[in-house]
Amino acid sequence: MIRNPLLRAWTALIGLSLGSTLISLWQWPPGFAAGAGMLVLSFAWLKARVILSSYLRLDAAPFWRRGFAISLGVFCLLLLGLYLLPGLL
Repeated sequence: MIRNPLLRAWTALIGLSLGSTLISLWQWPPGFAAGAGMLVLSFAWLKARVILSSYLRLDAAPFWRRGFAISLGVFCLLLLGLYLLPGLL
């Protein structure tokens, strides 16, 4: 078990990056391509949360962490909507 919080965050970032790379390299059937894009965007959202809480030390400031989490969530939902929009038209 890793005790150092920065090393633990770095390990999580490496794992999430590896996961999003594997998802993007996989040959998805045409009906599942949107799901793969949503997974990659979800991994990016998780990576941003790890960076904000661990490296920028927002885990010590819950008010600011919540504000950044809300704005980041809204931004990711906007990106998800823009990603899925061409498939709906």
